[in-house]
Amino acid sequence: MDQSDAPLLDALVDYREKNRYGFTPPGHRQGRGTDERVLAVLGREPFADDVLASGGLDDRRTSHQYLKHAEDLMAQAVGADIAWFSTCGSSLSVKAAMMAVAGGDGSLLVSRDSHKSIVAGLIFSGVQPRWITPRWDAEHHFSHPPSPQQVQEAWEKHPDAAGALVVSPSPYGTCADIAGIAEVCHARGKPLIIDEAWGAHLPFHEDLPTWAMDAGADVCVVSIHKMGAGFEQGSVFHVQGDRIDQDRLSACADLLMTTSPNVLVYAAMDGWRRQMVQRGHALLRAAMDLAGQLRRDIEAIPDVKVLDDELLGVQASHDLDRLQVLMDVSATGTSGYQAHDWLREHAHLDTGMSDHRRTLATLSMADDEDTAGRLVDALTDWRKAADGFDPPPRIDLPSPEQLQLETVCLPRDAFFGCVETVSTDRAAGRVAAEQCTPYPPGIPAVVPGERLNDAVLDYLCSGVQAGMNVPDAADPSLQTIRVLA
Repeated sequence: MDQSDAPLLDALVDYREKNRYGFTPPGHRQGRGTDERVLAVLGREPFADDVLASGGLDDRRTSHQYLKHAEDLMAQAVGADIAWFSTCGSSLSVKAAMMAVAGGDGSLLVSRDSHKSIVAGLIFSGVQPRWITPRWDAEHHFSHPPSPQQVQEAWEKHPDAAGALVVSPSPYGTCADIAGIAEVCHARGKPLIIDEAWGAHLPFHEDLPTWAMDAGADVCVVSIHKMGAGFEQGSVFHVQGDRIDQDRLSACADLLMTTSPNVLVYAAMDGWRRQMVQRGHALLRAAMDLAGQLRRDIEAIPDVKVLDDELLGVQASHDLDRLQVLMDVSATGTSGYQAHDWLREHAHLDTGMSDHRRTLATLSMADDEDTAGRLVDALTDWRKAADGFDPPPRIDLPSPEQLQLETVCLPRDAFFGCVETVSTDRAAGRVAAEQCTPYPPGIPAVVPGERLNDAVLDYLCSGVQAGMNVPDAADPSLQTIRVLA
């Protein structure tokens, strides 16, 4: 295959040149019917290329196989056997992988620090989670991905689990020892799913953490929009080997996938793949060099600590994507929430994640000295202003033991069970019927089916008072919570 091809982009060019017109959706007719006030903001080009994938870009039988060709090129580019595109984000992709491996009445080893989309997959599928407890860094109040030894111990407790699912990289850039975990899983003939939403760029430079396919994972899902150059919602399944039934995985994806995919999302992923094959190594080398300089510049700001090697080690993370610049601001006497909000309001900059002591800046191959310099200047100004901030409200941080809530029933059974809403200060001992997830990064503190305790409830309630966002709770203020009746 010729990696200089971009079949979906070429098909869009052909569509324009032939002046095709569809008496089909979308009803805006390539922007002809779009309000001029909308066009003044969005432009006409997005509407001109918003056409049906089949019966539009391709014929009704998709006989030209533009999408299939683009997916095959992606698989070849990253060393996978198969690649499938999704326009519904890795949130859909990981659900399909879970259903394919353990759907029905199966169980799955799942790291407890997984993204909320994985918990949603448990609710959709009825899969029984067999939680792997993440390694807890009490000093930094930070969880690390599970180790191969922890996965081995989980298999010994739950040998009938259908497979394992691990998130790597985490939203913080910390990475698991995927090769070691894959070896443990494969010794039992079980597949390994990697939620690699933050790792689309990893196959394209050897100095980045190891790509899941190279490390032996059976399926991984990546979000092109997170660390690549695609539109929001662009995601890819990558599959290799025969431990996962590929036809079943395809069918599970089809159950969840939209029947009206946006070809702009597809085409952008196709073009990004070509870009990375041709120029990705140099682009990522420049991004890593920029990240190194940015880390040094931020470290020069008083009382701001850029987390690096302290996140790595035998009892910590296996590797680190240093394009994720995680800053601990607690020594300034302020919180990550305050830093995030000040940067947005006063410097018009958004950081990707914040919590009670940290804020995160994600670099990509699109950043340069100007954007990095703007961040350093803004952080310098924030640090000066921070001396005048009110102290942040105190957050009641639970111990690692208190964070591990007892699983009483399946997440699905709790979510769809008979539910009542109770005051949060009376909810300890009750079984949760909803997720409660500080977002970002989106790691649930409470999963449906878990028995609530005072420590976790106090953490969430005090967190909300300090600026934490818990958007998936029915009552985001957390004055009340949904529990099983």
